[in-house]
Formats: sequence, C-alpha cells, structure tokens
Amino acid sequence: MLKRFLLFAVYLLVKCLTDNIKEMPKIKIKQVKSKIGSTVRQKRTLESLGLRKMQQVVEHEASPEILGMVAKVNHLVEVI
Repeated sequence: MLKRFLLFAVYLLVKCLTDNIKEMPKIKIKQVKSKIGSTVRQKRTLESLGLRKMQQVVEHEASPEILGMVAKVNHLVEVI
C-alpha cells in the first residue's frame, strides 16, 4: 500500500514538474560553406550540431548552448 502511494506521489511530482517546462523555440541550421580549411574546433562544433554535409539542414531547440555553437561557426552556417 505504501509502495503504491509513493509511486503515485512520484508520478504526480514528475507530471507537475514537466507540465511547467515550456518548450524552447526551434531553429533550423543549414551548412552553407565547406568545413575544409576550418580549424579542428570549428569542425567538431559542426559535427556536434549534427551537420555532416553541405546544404544539410538540422533542427534544434534555441538553447543558449546551441546558439553559442552557431555563433562560433556563423561564417559556415545559416539560420533559417
């Protein structure tokens, strides 16, 4: 009985916490220039964004981390 109550309490707590989280706006990022000639750090940033080929488009939430990565390779990408 107590185990069931605790599981239900955890379920309600998780539901309340996730209902209050608002979704961040989505942005689309397109690689428009080649990564040839870029630094290793910039190449790794493109890979972590999910960009592997030219003209490839990926969609991410506009979190501060993603926006920072886009700022570091803004000469290689375009935000749609």
